[in-house]
Amino acid sequence: MTTARATAHPYDPLTAEEIERAVHAVRSDRPDLGSPRFPLVRLDPPDKEAVRRHDPSRPVARSAFLAVYDRDAGATYEARVDLARNVVTSWKHVPGVQPPIMIEEILALEDIVKNDDASIAALARHGVDDLSLLQLDPWSTGTLPIEGVDTRRRVIRASAYVRRFKEDNGYARPVGNLVFVIDCDARSVAAIIEGEPVPLPPESGNYDVGSVGPLRDDLRPIEIVQPEGPSFTVSGNVIEWQRWRLHAHVDAVEGLVISDVSYQDGDRRRSVLHRASIGEMVVPYGDTSEDFYFRNVFDAGEYNLGKTVGSLSLGCDCLGEIRYLDAVLADESGSPHTVTNAICLHEEDYGILWKHWDFRYVERAEVRRSRRMVVSAIHTIGNYEYGFFWYFYLDGTIQFEAKLTGIVQTRAIAPGEVPGYGTLVAPQLDAPNHQHLFNMRLDMEVDGPGNSVVEVDAVGLPVGPDNPHGNAIVARQRLIENERDGRRMCEPRAARTWKIVNPDVRNRFGQPVAYKLVPFVGPTLLAAPTSDLARRAEFARAHLWVTRYSPDELHPAGDYPNQHPGDGIGEWVKQERDLVNTDVVLWHTFGTSHLPRPEDWPIMPCEYVGFTLKPAGFFDRNPALDVPPPSGHGAAHCHPSPGQAAHGAT
Repeated sequence: MTTARATAHPYDPLTAEEIERAVHAVRSDRPDLGSPRFPLVRLDPPDKEAVRRHDPSRPVARSAFLAVYDRDAGATYEARVDLARNVVTSWKHVPGVQPPIMIEEILALEDIVKNDDASIAALARHGVDDLSLLQLDPWSTGTLPIEGVDTRRRVIRASAYVRRFKEDNGYARPVGNLVFVIDCDARSVAAIIEGEPVPLPPESGNYDVGSVGPLRDDLRPIEIVQPEGPSFTVSGNVIEWQRWRLHAHVDAVEGLVISDVSYQDGDRRRSVLHRASIGEMVVPYGDTSEDFYFRNVFDAGEYNLGKTVGSLSLGCDCLGEIRYLDAVLADESGSPHTVTNAICLHEEDYGILWKHWDFRYVERAEVRRSRRMVVSAIHTIGNYEYGFFWYFYLDGTIQFEAKLTGIVQTRAIAPGEVPGYGTLVAPQLDAPNHQHLFNMRLDMEVDGPGNSVVEVDAVGLPVGPDNPHGNAIVARQRLIENERDGRRMCEPRAARTWKIVNPDVRNRFGQPVAYKLVPFVGPTLLAAPTSDLARRAEFARAHLWVTRYSPDELHPAGDYPNQHPGDGIGEWVKQERDLVNTDVVLWHTFGTSHLPRPEDWPIMPCEYVGFTLKPAGFFDRNPALDVPPPSGHGAAHCHPSPGQAAHGAT
């Protein structure tokens, strides 16, 4: 028996050794399982109060959570393992659910199809005779029916592409009107959905240096140099920079997670954000054809977003004086592996922080330069890359940005055909319209756990006795008192924001301290409200949801969205829990409706979406007044007054 180790932070992810012990404990405790797989092994989150009271000098009670799939029985179980005693403390069967699609199931697709005579014949009918470079992509199937297939089984659909050589871009040559339905447990092709053959598109879609022709020769080097090193420190997974302190790690489901965020304000360390992560994201495609109508993916819950994190490289993904954090994850056999350099930490110059020139009396301006602390990770999910970037600023602002890049999904069309639901990006190659909708779970803690949420609109008042000239603007505020009122939409005409206030802590003006969520004003789910997708992705039908904290509510589409008819936040809010001066969670949906352009092919320049959390009465005045003036690079002479220049001063 081992004892609990001293852990730097309660939210530190499982170590490789802890993963091994947790899996061993389950195998030992449940020898009756025929062929257990481990689609999910993660930290069982500690009680929030334990995080708040944590003393780094004392050991932390550690527990692991495992989703276990018995392939022989087709059954899903949940286990919790006490890592101090290496014993299973909880074991339960979760009926009627499918755990996330496993990487081993994705890697098995090509062998399954290549060893099925009917599939080989179908590929031949569609012009594919050489199977050596066949590429198959998985598509979760939701609850859409499939003729002749028992969708209570563990099934996924697979679409085919053809490479001409190993490193070729297969998305340039999709096999049109052909879909394979795979029974993952039986490792067999359960059905083939086939339409009229379509010729393979003729052009290559490669974008490497050797494929694009002469490169530009007029870009000069940019060097980011910090001769005294960075201004931040890292201890384990805890980062301190300027007044900020936070914890960062990669979770197997949510990917990059930021937690325990606080700000040192004079002699007070003030909490701001308890935990933030992508609770779920959905990518629905808008093409109605037989080989596309079913394509939508819940990248967190169906595919384990965190397991797709990649290693980052200095000078490529990150530039400057960089520090990295690794990620330790478990594969489906329960074996741990390390993704090196999974999280990048660095500082960036961000232009002017604040500036003013008093042209009446002062011949020099006061100016300060902004910089930000960047915490980032990049996840590759099939054809797309998602870069997740958290920015922490000198003035107390927090910003999140998702950078979308990679390769657009493609569909083969007949020569001369005009796409009805997409864009022609190459001859006979259609990039269908689709959406990327993220839902960020924001477990706020503004100066403590007792918070309320206030909706704030900027409103112009009508002409009246108190507004005779019609110029009055007021901040119209509405307290969100109950979950039944917590489903909210953006209103750009009113510059709508949501303030998270602490009614028990006041600033010097007697107002509750607050941070405000400045949302990303973008689309919500475009699928019809009665569709299979809308039922399963209800979270994406509103820009904001506000719920009362529950430790069991982490994923707004439910814990097991794979082949599930719908669960999650739409059901939670039916409890109509009170939201006043309590532990609240905000769920912000943001993203883009992507109508592809030819310029998005063969690889897509980054598209940016995100949101901001800004102090709104949290501080008594500008907290960045004490930032020193610029130095170096000729900064002593960088801001003569405009008056001097106009009069030819020397």
